[in-house]
Formats: sequence, C-alpha cells, structure tokens
Amino acid sequence: MVKSAPYSKASTEPKSNPLNALPTFIKVELSSVFLALERIKMAGHSKWANIKHKKAATDAKRGKIWTRLIKEITVAARMGGGDLASNPRLRLAVDKAADANMPKDNVTRAIQRGSGGLEGVNYEEIRYEGYGLNGAAIIVDCMTDNRVRTVAEVRHAFSKFGGNMGSEGSVAFLFKHCGQLFFAPGTDEDTLMEAALEAGAEDVIADDEGGFEVVCDPYAFSAIRDTLDKAGFKAEMAEITMKPSTEADITGDDAIKMQKLLDALENLDDVQEVYTNAIINE
Repeated sequence: MVKSAPYSKASTEPKSNPLNALPTFIKVELSSVFLALERIKMAGHSKWANIKHKKAATDAKRGKIWTRLIKEITVAARMGGGDLASNPRLRLAVDKAADANMPKDNVTRAIQRGSGGLEGVNYEEIRYEGYGLNGAAIIVDCMTDNRVRTVAEVRHAFSKFGGNMGSEGSVAFLFKHCGQLFFAPGTDEDTLMEAALEAGAEDVIADDEGGFEVVCDPYAFSAIRDTLDKAGFKAEMAEITMKPSTEADITGDDAIKMQKLLDALENLDDVQEVYTNAIINE
C-alpha cells in the first residue's frame, strides 16, 4: 500500500477532513453546535451585528413568513373590516406582505376570507409570556385554531430548553408596542432627527456605535418609514415590535441554550412573533 504524502504548501492535494471518519450521528451533533456558535459569533456585542443577523434569519424563513402574514391579514380583516383606509392594523399587515414580496392575489384572498367573502379557518390570538436563561423575558404571540394544541407546544418548547412559562402579564410590562427603524452609523443625525420628528416619530435615539433608532407609534409606522425613505434615509431594519425597556446579556453556554429556545418557539406553526429582551453575546 502506498501511503499518501503529507499535505504541504507545495502539495496540490486537498487536506483530508478528520471529521469525515466520525459516525454520522456525531457529525450531525457537531454541525449543530458549530452552527450555534457561528450564530452567536455573528451576533457578537454589536447592535448592528445583531440587527443584520436578525434580518438574515428573517429572510431565510420567507415561506413561513407568508403563512404568518396570511393569518394576520385574515384576522385583521375579520376584526376591523376589509377597508385599508379605515383599518390601520390591516394596512400594517398588507404593508408587511408587500415587504415580503407576497403575491397580491394571496393578500386579496386573505382579506376576503377575513371579511366573510370566502370560507376559511377561524383563528384566535393568544399571547404567552415566560422566562428564558438568566431570567430573560420572552413574549410569544400566536394565532391558532386549536388553543389546547398551541399551549402544549409552547410549554414544551419552554421546558425543553431551560425556560419557564409565566402567567399573563408577568413580563409584558417590560415591553412597549411600537415601530422601530434602525439607521446605520454615519447617518447625519441632525437631518434625520428633523425629518423623523417632523414626520411624527416619538423619539430618535443615538447609540454608542454611532447608529440611530427611530421610535414611533405602530400605526404611524408605514407613513413615517415612507416619509424617511423619500427624504433619503433608508433603514437597515424597520419593524413593528415589542421594544424591551431593559436588556439581559447572556453569554457562553447559556447563550447557546437561549438561542435554541428562541428557535424552537419561532419554528412552531402557530407562533406569529417571538420577542425577548435577551442580548446574546459570545
């Protein structure tokens, strides 16, 4: 048997990967760990790294976002009617659908289904609250046609990954329902502040990295974003959210476990949004 020469800079043969000799189930587990570590590394200690990571994760689950938006549009139309002009919640949902490149036919059918023009599943809204690693607060907003199934799945995710479900109102007081628009470092502060406040924003907050956060009423979000776009200010990320009033830094092994908990909750079919005050760091 001829032994292959050891790899050197002069060699043209690729270096063998010692992981290839491991059993498949071990390689799968290692891949999961490496992925989790990479996600935490991407998030780092930078707000802007966290924002870009969240945006990438959102783009990666585009198909599921469509399903969630259809539910939101249907419920909004059922509660407030199918007229966008008189139903701010529906207008927000339709704007989100446009941002997600959802076909207009899908939007129209969801509105018709919600306003009674088409038959469909009757969804109800439920909010669950709880705690993750190190007492980090978590809000889980769901839409479901089976409350028993949904609460069982959410409770299982919390318990499996080191969290605990809390009672209604146990953490919601730590969050504010609002619109958020993030602008990268280098944005002209005075011009942005003038444009944002004139458009009706509640506040413009500068961070330590030189970036800016514009906070507004959720139902003024679309108009303010459009106004700032026209003024030449393109947000790195813009969303309607539950903004935490305090933050909980999580590092090391707890950061990996916390990310697994958040992923498990977000992957549940009945979950619409997951909010947390956790800041996951290396």
